Amino acid sequence: MSLSVRTALDSDAAAWDAYVLGAPAGTFFHRFGWRRVIEESLRQPCHFLLAERDGRIEGVLPLGEVRSALFGHTLISMPFSVYGGIVADNAEAARALDQAARELAAELGVGHLEYRDRDAPAHPDWPSTDLYATFRKALDPEVEKNLLAIPRKQRAMVRKGIKAGLKSEIDRDPRRFYPAFCESWHRLGTPVFPRRYFLLLLEEFGDAVDIVSVTQEDRVVCCVMNFYFRDEVWPYFAGITASARALAGSDFMYWEVMRLAVERGYRLFDFGRSKVGTGSWDFKHNWGFEPQPVHYGYHLVRAGAVPQNNPNNPKYRLFIKAWQRMPLPLANFIGPHLIRQLG
Repeated sequence: MSLSVRTALDSDAAAWDAYVLGAPAGTFFHRFGWRRVIEESLRQPCHFLLAERDGRIEGVLPLGEVRSALFGHTLISMPFSVYGGIVADNAEAARALDQAARELAAELGVGHLEYRDRDAPAHPDWPSTDLYATFRKALDPEVEKNLLAIPRKQRAMVRKGIKAGLKSEIDRDPRRFYPAFCESWHRLGTPVFPRRYFLLLLEEFGDAVDIVSVTQEDRVVCCVMNFYFRDEVWPYFAGITASARALAGSDFMYWEVMRLAVERGYRLFDFGRSKVGTGSWDFKHNWGFEPQPVHYGYHLVRAGAVPQNNPNNPKYRLFIKAWQRMPLPLANFIGPHLIRQLG
């Protein structure tokens, strides 16, 4: 039977996820549920392509289309995510998916097609950026060994949080998380996702998503939404209140995510991406994680150059400063309308 590529249907969801779960290159961000989350909460269309032969999936490519008055029209695998790109059993399926994506990009008339490859670039010859690094590290099955593996100064911060009486709880709804998230992202100068985005993540992915909330005497200090896939855990969306710094709240929080994950049998901690040279990059490195490059490649369709939708762009810096000065209630009202345009 010849190989064919088509757009995935809702009825393909179970087979798609089973394929991604078993594929070495598959990640949580390749899961089928992202299509519903992005389309329903951010109102951006998705195009999930699958390659199949005789009814058997041999490759997948999730794509999100982002229309932005600020940054143009793009096709990304995957938008609003750190990883994406083609997952395929063989070179034939990879080529077929790649060709279908390029044809779709041309048909849609986007500025560029973007792959966010974690392990290796699908196209080393494409224009790319080296703006980000990711931080991944194996976990020891013994909880205490993971604590001792944290460099001494950072470990002292974790113990500071413990001495401050901080406690952690696992939440299954965003009622405590969302206000902390909004406060934290406003401080960073970043528009927030709508509350519905997080409700859909929890609903769509079930036990593969949770929230670890850190409190002191029942007062929320910080929270983080975590993703789980195979034996990996991602602490992905953090909400850190102004009180957290004095209490070493974020250090305690990430340790608790690690501890709880080890107790549940997870064996790899993915700290996610950070921009090279930023405080976030330093924080993760100080935990004993070594940066690993991620490969964001761009196929230019109508655009004449690689997009500069990042804080290194002087215009973006001005936007961040203006957002930080905006009253928090106003930022929370406008933010969900802007974040859908950032990808």
